[in-house]
Amino acid sequence: MAPRSASSSPSWVPAPRRADARRNRVLVMQAARSAFEEAGLAVPLGEIARRAGVGAGTVYRHFPSKEALFRATVVDRVRLFTDTARELATAEQPGLVFFRYLAAVVRLSVRNKGLCDALEGNFEPSPGVEEGFRAALCVLLERAQQAGAVRKDVAIDDVMALLLGCLSMEQRRGPGVAPGRMTALACDSLRPGRRVTKLPQNPRATRNETVCAVCGGPVAAARTGRPARYCGGACRQKAHRERARARAGSEVVLEAEV
Repeated sequence: MAPRSASSSPSWVPAPRRADARRNRVLVMQAARSAFEEAGLAVPLGEIARRAGVGAGTVYRHFPSKEALFRATVVDRVRLFTDTARELATAEQPGLVFFRYLAAVVRLSVRNKGLCDALEGNFEPSPGVEEGFRAALCVLLERAQQAGAVRKDVAIDDVMALLLGCLSMEQRRGPGVAPGRMTALACDSLRPGRRVTKLPQNPRATRNETVCAVCGGPVAAARTGRPARYCGGACRQKAHRERARARAGSEVVLEAEV
């Protein structure tokens, strides 16, 4: 059998991407980052192509739409935040690390219009990206709480909402307010202390549910008849016993007065 020539190759082996195609993709991504940072999703695709020094067709060959290109740039930045949080998960002084990390995320995000659009929910970056960032931040939060640097009644939902609030405040701060000042004031609300305001309990019921009169848990809305007042038989029995004790006590008081 004749030896196989060195030039022959299996038909299923994909051809390597040309060097110029890889270079064009890098140029498009760099141009898109700066354009979206300045104007968010409103920037025209032609402007990105102009900054990259390529034609619009070249951009479309790498990204099927402007939204796909926007998603790629935002995902890149959010994953950087996530990776940084994961690297800090075992750092010393977890309280200091947590607060500095929050301040850094706000400081870097407030300069980036596209990232602000994504974090504020105007555009979903990619499935799983927000969850990864949220999970990494949750680790930093729990370590700071264990170290006594963050109040125990703060949840990750509170921190995510606080981040968005800080972004909004930093964007709208007046000329006489120093950058980062509003973030520092907001983050102080996470610190424990004797004079810290007690947080109201977050509602556990959804819009279509009522709250149990005994335990405060959710009670599904009744389809027919009177609305349910208790989440189950145990709470219903407890309420019945308390009413019985209350009636017995009132009867004793009335007899004593007579």
